[in-house]
Amino acid sequence: MVNEIQASLTELYKVVFYLNETLPSNVIVFLRGDLAAGKTTLTQAIAKAKGIEGEVTSPTFSLQQCYVGKEGSNLYHYDLYRLEHEEFMQLGLFEEFEKEGWHMVEWGSDALKAFLEGVGYTVVTIDIEVSSNSRTYRIVT
Repeated sequence: MVNEIQASLTELYKVVFYLNETLPSNVIVFLRGDLAAGKTTLTQAIAKAKGIEGEVTSPTFSLQQCYVGKEGSNLYHYDLYRLEHEEFMQLGLFEEFEKEGWHMVEWGSDALKAFLEGVGYTVVTIDIEVSSNSRTYRIVT
């Protein structure tokens, strides 16, 4: 199923509401878009809705950030920029997807996505396109 939501940065609640209503409690979400499209910004809005306090930053240098929200709603944020599928597997990061919660993956490869789907994980893709004053979030479930 494909759903498109047009929203400005101040209207991200529309996207977050849709995701909260649609996605299961355990899911891997591939975030796709150009640099500065708003992948981390969307993750920050999701974290806020999950009751996560404190700063949510891009895990560019650490590859992964882990957050615990209200009532145990965990959020995992990955930045796989320049990390190939084989490197990801060799680092043992694949095992992280066994943890309960939402796994937000920036810059995930098509090979990783296909592998995850092939072994039975629920994977959702959100393509973010920037226009003049808003963004289009194309959500493929």
